Amino acid sequence: MKKYLKKIIVTILEYEARIILARYTPRIVAVTGSVGKTSTKDAIFTVLSSAYYVRKSEKSYNSEIGIPLTVIGAPNAWSNPLLWLRNIFLGLKVIFFRSRYPEWLVLEVGADRPADIKNITRWLKPDVAVITRLSKVPVHVEFFSSPEAVFKEKGYLAEALKYNGVLVLNNDDEDVLAYREKTQNTVLTYGFLEGSDVRASNDAVVFEKQGIAKVPTGMTFRVDYKGNSVPITISGGLGKQHIYPTLAAIAVGLSQNINMVKMGEALKKHVTPKGRMRLIAGVKETFIIDDTYNSSPVALKEALETLSNIHTRKRKIAVLGDMLELGRYSTEEHKNAGKLASVVCDVLVTVGLRARDIAQGALGEGMDESTIFQFEDSREAGKFVEQLLEKRDIVLVKGSQSIRMERVVEEIMAHPEKSENLLVRQEEEWLRR
Repeated sequence: MKKYLKKIIVTILEYEARIILARYTPRIVAVTGSVGKTSTKDAIFTVLSSAYYVRKSEKSYNSEIGIPLTVIGAPNAWSNPLLWLRNIFLGLKVIFFRSRYPEWLVLEVGADRPADIKNITRWLKPDVAVITRLSKVPVHVEFFSSPEAVFKEKGYLAEALKYNGVLVLNNDDEDVLAYREKTQNTVLTYGFLEGSDVRASNDAVVFEKQGIAKVPTGMTFRVDYKGNSVPITISGGLGKQHIYPTLAAIAVGLSQNINMVKMGEALKKHVTPKGRMRLIAGVKETFIIDDTYNSSPVALKEALETLSNIHTRKRKIAVLGDMLELGRYSTEEHKNAGKLASVVCDVLVTVGLRARDIAQGALGEGMDESTIFQFEDSREAGKFVEQLLEKRDIVLVKGSQSIRMERVVEEIMAHPEKSENLLVRQEEEWLRR
């Protein structure tokens, strides 16, 4: 019965979204990929907002129900039927009572299962499509026949571009670059590699002196496009996981003739998304890299590489939870993560049944057993890490959504009273779970 009601609601909201798009004709940026969709969507919103009235998908509203909600401008009603009814009436209000509607919509488009994007693009035709990064073992691959099937599904977004649209691709990912064959429209590329239309270089961690110590506060890099160059500073976040979304956003801005300097100024005020390589002060004057929103093999690898590039005399601790929805690739990918962690970390803490293979991978690579700790519950792991911490340690916390690794961060952050503003999944619906 519940499934049947959901289908009815989705159908009604989608129908309303189609009418609203036809009535108001906003321009649309649609973002997909296996890694970095939400961060990219947020950065694009920041850039376009410097010149236009823009609405973006909230959080990760990237599904058959999340995208219509964004078009309507309605919140997630979770399991409350009265709120869903209110959302339906809100859609009717937008249709029948003309109001000021955004000039641009920035929509995240996900593919949890086969035909997800194919079905959405039957009615959603973007002016700009952005494909961020793929993974040889994508998240959600367990619901597809192969990684190639995931790649094909993502490609439907490129094929759905409007005439004279723009396709923005990650030049550092050869699988993403292959999508240029899916369109006759303009293609803009971004990345670090030579040949990228929008190219980053000279990336470095920014340190700020606090007392006698220097602490990481963000990062800086340069962006070049057709002989023009601007410096970009990102506060509160670390890693290429923030650089790539910024490059994609600048490429989108350039496609709409927004000045690079203006975009650089807008990005100075950009707030990095919660749970995505975000810097948070920890107890005992420690530093937390909060990457707890979700996890996948390629994202975890990048997070560990970022941790390895931070120069410190103190310990590097990785607290890593299960990576879900990897199907038959799960054991191998968790062990591979453990091998990399063994090289990067002084201490490894795993959370979850699947993450035991991370510990096994680290042990197999020669990491001392006395520096590896395993837990099944994130809250319990957090309490242990709090006791383990020493002054100036740097802690990376990462895991898939259902493992609730934000609970680890809450246990070790310096100001847990600010968790609602700093951490992911702090809504009442999540806290009850």
